[in-house]
Amino acid sequence: MADKSLIDMSWDEFDEHRDPRPADNQFDQVVERAISRRGFLGGALAFGSGAAVFGAGLFSSTSISRADGHGKFTFKPIGIATDSAIHVPEGYESKVLVRWGDALWSQANNAYSADNGVSVDFSDKVFGENTDGMELFSVDGKEIITVNSEYVNPKINLPAEAEGTPRNAEEVQLLKNLQGVTVMEVANSGEGYAVVVDSPYNRRITHETEMVLAGPLAGHALVQTKADPTGKSVKGTMNNCGSGKTLWDTYLTCEENFNGYFGASGEMPEGEGYKRYGIKGKGRYAYEKFDERYDISKEPNEPHRHGFITEINPLDPTSTPVKRTALGRFKHENAEMVHAADGRVVVYLGDDERGEYLYRYVSNDSWAPGQSPEGLLDNGQLYAAKFNDDQSGEWLALTPEATGMDAASILCFTRMAASSVGATTMDRPEWVAANPLRAEAYCALTNNKNRGKKPNAGGDDTTVNGPNPRNTNNYGQILRWRPADENHAADSFTWDLYVMAGNPSVHSDAYAGSSNINEGNMFNSPDGMAFSSDGKLWIQTDGKDSNEGDFAGMGNNQMLVGDPESGEIVRFMTVPKGAEVTGLCWSADKKVAFVGVQHPGGSWPDGAGKPRSSIVSVWRQDGKTIG
Repeated sequence: MADKSLIDMSWDEFDEHRDPRPADNQFDQVVERAISRRGFLGGALAFGSGAAVFGAGLFSSTSISRADGHGKFTFKPIGIATDSAIHVPEGYESKVLVRWGDALWSQANNAYSADNGVSVDFSDKVFGENTDGMELFSVDGKEIITVNSEYVNPKINLPAEAEGTPRNAEEVQLLKNLQGVTVMEVANSGEGYAVVVDSPYNRRITHETEMVLAGPLAGHALVQTKADPTGKSVKGTMNNCGSGKTLWDTYLTCEENFNGYFGASGEMPEGEGYKRYGIKGKGRYAYEKFDERYDISKEPNEPHRHGFITEINPLDPTSTPVKRTALGRFKHENAEMVHAADGRVVVYLGDDERGEYLYRYVSNDSWAPGQSPEGLLDNGQLYAAKFNDDQSGEWLALTPEATGMDAASILCFTRMAASSVGATTMDRPEWVAANPLRAEAYCALTNNKNRGKKPNAGGDDTTVNGPNPRNTNNYGQILRWRPADENHAADSFTWDLYVMAGNPSVHSDAYAGSSNINEGNMFNSPDGMAFSSDGKLWIQTDGKDSNEGDFAGMGNNQMLVGDPESGEIVRFMTVPKGAEVTGLCWSADKKVAFVGVQHPGGSWPDGAGKPRSSIVSVWRQDGKTIG
């Protein structure tokens, strides 16, 4: 791809430009062999109800009637949209809660200008850009949303004459401040939810915020720099994508495409880890030109200090964020924490790049409500997933004995450790969501448009396998697994596909999707996922909205809701043209959903001026719970 402008590329395109990945992966091969082995073409590949059915065909007549609004759903599903508006079902309303540039403190009132955006002076006092994962916390009757701002659009943020490239340290500082994490109190005034300006809980955490490294990698030579020779104090959390919530009510923010923030003014340092993580000579935002910390020819270890799960206590504005190195270093999409049957804490983690892996962390110690969580995310075992043709699977422990790497190297170069044990390469594992009503978990494998061209950066085979069953996978699928003995800490599991996205209006083969896909609910590129407390799976998309060719009839990106028992999936919400739906949480009483709308096109939501990524609130007009 020509170096047209790194700024103009999506992160997916940026990764492909930096480090082209193979089109096929091992998970696709596993699924293909499973179908062949058990004769499942046109039949169910599953271990229970709600199973995906491979091959062509629409829902059965029973399923079609449910997709029209019967069954467990209390709303009438909506159709596609191709405009620049938000659409929700009949009987529901939506309202913008907060936009990029909205003030968190009164001193920043009117800081945003439709012509000029936000000045650097106020850039850390307003809501950040390109909202992503978020969670809601309650304390003493107050509600606090903690939300990521994944990245920025420099052509929107910077003066027009900059043409999307920072020209000085001040403009770099502006971009740094508009990313990271926002902690903000929200309240229902009687006319819908709004941000509580000047709340003592309000906080911005940016690329400059002081935080600490914890866990086995903290203090190691791999993370020591000239600015921090101790290797224990680090500035900033970056490219915060998905999120998670701990059992003890803290926030987990996930550092994804951190590699793009680093460049080299001189010679690139040696080490295969740079290539495997897509770190090369020119950064996406030119940070390295104005901040030595991002210049790897001067600070070669600085990239080793990013790509972690960072824990934040949103209820204590004075607390210091902590990077949890025991959970591994890679492009974290989200972090789904569950309480295992044996009392240990388990965190599921996806590495969002073609041909990478699905991971699990299991604490050494058990935990119960009311106990201190000290050490739970610093002392444990990291695993990578292996999927077998017979729909069984196992978690492979990333230990020095298994990998041939020392403990610190495993956590710093986790991708290489997973390769060494033969884990299964995947189609961009994104959000993981665990069912609150039974021991099972789901992972969105968003797509892999280039499958089959070559191995990943580590040389690992990425041809068709089990959970990744199609060549040129433009649509994606959702994987599901159930741990042995209903214990998330067990080392074995069984798996199936909850859904294969597809387009039955264009295709009549496997690209039509699984049997729970029809012309009334089709979608592509599942990305964000979350379970509501009633056991419904909410699915958010970040895919092609051209509404042409392979994507004809799919319209804009959308949020759907699925029933894990029956396999039914219906459309609940559509977002403006050009936007991604990402991030979902609920008010304390479960009557309002907060939904992120990232990188909208046109001039949504103001109707004039620059497009502004936002969070919208959605509620039922009759005041009942959503869904």
